[in-house]
Amino acid sequence: MPSLKDKVPPHNDEAEQAALGAILLDNDAIDAALLYVKAEDFYSNANRRVFQAILNLHNQGQRRADIITVVAELRRMEELDAAGGPAYVASLTSVVPSSANIEHYARLIQDCSLRRSLLRVSAEINTRSFDESVESRVVLEETQQLIFELGEDKKTSTFKSARDLMPRAIDMIEKLYRSKDAYTGIPSGFDDLDTQTSGFQNSELIIIGARPSVGKTALALTMAAHIAIGQKIPAAFFSLEMSDMALALRLISSEAKIESEKIRSGILQPKDFHSLMDAAGRIYDAPLYIVDTPGMKLLDLRSQARRLRSQQEVRIIFIDYLTLITSDNYNIPRHEQIAEVSRSLKSLARELDIPVVALSQLRRDAEGKMPNLSDIRESGSIEQDADLVMFLHRERETDVKPGSKKENDGATKLIIAKQRNGPVGIIDIVFLPRYAKFVPFARERQ
Repeated sequence: MPSLKDKVPPHNDEAEQAALGAILLDNDAIDAALLYVKAEDFYSNANRRVFQAILNLHNQGQRRADIITVVAELRRMEELDAAGGPAYVASLTSVVPSSANIEHYARLIQDCSLRRSLLRVSAEINTRSFDESVESRVVLEETQQLIFELGEDKKTSTFKSARDLMPRAIDMIEKLYRSKDAYTGIPSGFDDLDTQTSGFQNSELIIIGARPSVGKTALALTMAAHIAIGQKIPAAFFSLEMSDMALALRLISSEAKIESEKIRSGILQPKDFHSLMDAAGRIYDAPLYIVDTPGMKLLDLRSQARRLRSQQEVRIIFIDYLTLITSDNYNIPRHEQIAEVSRSLKSLARELDIPVVALSQLRRDAEGKMPNLSDIRESGSIEQDADLVMFLHRERETDVKPGSKKENDGATKLIIAKQRNGPVGIIDIVFLPRYAKFVPFARERQ
């Protein structure tokens, strides 16, 4: 039978009073306390109101929060009686002799607050689990999201001195110097691009934009194949437009160097089957994971990404494409939904500490000209959230005169339009329509 203690949420009145008393004795202590706690972390209503009054004075620039000023602020807030009155505020300074242990008191308050939050989340999960009107996978994703938000909310913020950072920075530079790897991130397979970016970096959101039929999917799949098949680096490809079988056929065509039309029609020569089997074997052994879900919800995508990261240890995710992700909030305008998706993908990249590469459509105005950042479709927040933005530009066959050198040569511009930590510029690559893949410009076109 549960005891009375089991019914009372975790709290520590002594720690709360000691923390408030320490701050009243030494106003500098509030800066240390704020690293761990907020007003809502206090269990006692009286203590919460006193801390909020101190915080109000602190935010107003009135550094001295003593018994008199805190009582006056509580009176202004019309919460003096609810905070225990002047006598209770005055009694707090007698709880502790000094402010020396303020961080210890704050940590105790934070720990109890976290435990109460866990109980609240557990109760919410319990209630949702019995609600049969909600799909179980939605409950699972909401649970993961709640736990993640709880961890982020209680994460302690702190600072590091240059003295702390310099040894780590030098150690990183020495490791890079001794390493045989040319890039710090995951190589895309295009040397000119990797030279400028040092590969796709962890925690970054990378956007590849283009008009329809220019080759966004082909470029992303070419990169994913190089990473997973060539480098044996686990990669995930979320396909919200093409089926998994269509992607598989593209991969085989690209790896076997057999025209995709031949594969789709089945008009093959006996010699082609040897190449097909070799290519299929290489793909079979590759740590490449394809998620084929049209109209995928944002919650489902995040949940699937977390599972792939934890279970398959994927180190990069490709999403084809961003504006096909279904927002969970249907009541807001479309551009706000896209902004929510963009922020969420950036958050996901940081949470999983891997690059997230998302494809995006460009506005119709970008047709026939070199695209720029303002051409990203439906939301300017994509440009803001992204760490690296690239565009594909190729002249349409209708824009090229028959018989000219440019006709069907596949010459394409890969434009680095934004890079937080590196240069921008234009890289020449070549599209091979027979295999639906891209290759570096200097490579012989086979």
